[in-house]
Amino acid sequence: MSAKKVNKIAVLTSGGDAPGMNAAIRAVVRTSIYHGLEVFGVARGYSGMIDDDIVPMDSKSVGNIIQRGGTILKTARCMEFFEPAGRKIAYENLSKRGINGIVVIGGDGSFKGAQKFSNEFDIPCIGIPGTIDKDIAGSDFTIGFDTAVNTAVEAIDKIRDTADAHDRLFVVEVMGRDAGYIALHSGIATGAENILIPESKTDMEAMIASLTEKGKRKKLVNLVVVAEGDEYGGGNKVGAILKERLPDADIRVCILGHIQRGGSPSCLDRLIASRMGYHAVECLINGDFNVMVGIEDNKMKLTPLDLAIKAKQNISEEWLKIVKILAS
Repeated sequence: MSAKKVNKIAVLTSGGDAPGMNAAIRAVVRTSIYHGLEVFGVARGYSGMIDDDIVPMDSKSVGNIIQRGGTILKTARCMEFFEPAGRKIAYENLSKRGINGIVVIGGDGSFKGAQKFSNEFDIPCIGIPGTIDKDIAGSDFTIGFDTAVNTAVEAIDKIRDTADAHDRLFVVEVMGRDAGYIALHSGIATGAENILIPESKTDMEAMIASLTEKGKRKKLVNLVVVAEGDEYGGGNKVGAILKERLPDADIRVCILGHIQRGGSPSCLDRLIASRMGYHAVECLINGDFNVMVGIEDNKMKLTPLDLAIKAKQNISEEWLKIVKILAS
């Protein structure tokens, strides 16, 4: 990696949107300006690099955005960027502006693109973990996770009210792709009887036996929280199995969907996004290149991008034990 001093930075958001991305953009822009660096915003992630949709940003560009969900820079998934020809066009568009540092706010797919681009064209990249899934190793938090979980908890609490009114069993599917963190946290927080996550094999027979036993005890309100990437294929398929096996139960399925991506970011998401955005610029200034900025034990942690891409957050056995005991 070149030791060339970074003086012009591009910031982009890529992949799925997450509440708090705007706070991270704001921090990158204002920290860059504070240090006398020029900063540019790239629209629609890597697509904007290829389409030359790159504009200068100043302090006013990020005014009144910290409380807004989504991302003012927009986001997209760009398959062209994974082809050498697409990356070459992107490099030429950055190069003609003299941009020699990039901050990428996104998930593991976004980091893969950044790593490959940096290796090819010797442009340092810093990753900020922006994903509601919390599936990236090297940080206790990812931007958007806390807001998404609180959205899911609020929705499930409301579902419990109607479940109680009708003595129903609700199967609630939450997002998270192939990670079960949203299901785990929201399920525990709402007192779900069962939580199905990809990281743990579900004993369907044991779950049906448990629900049957609770029915005999006249515990007529039951919640089953399912991660969208669980082994059975999500809420609808789990619901279909339960309806077949528990024909006397009044069962409903609710897919929370993209409501979990939207909304004003929580205080925690605003704080960690601001902190990560600040440190991302500091990394470029200090020569800490091709790393992801994370937070572990309330301290900043820098993880090489290639390790952040390969590793996944693991759900501890302690959490799985807590789920089992509290749902009994």
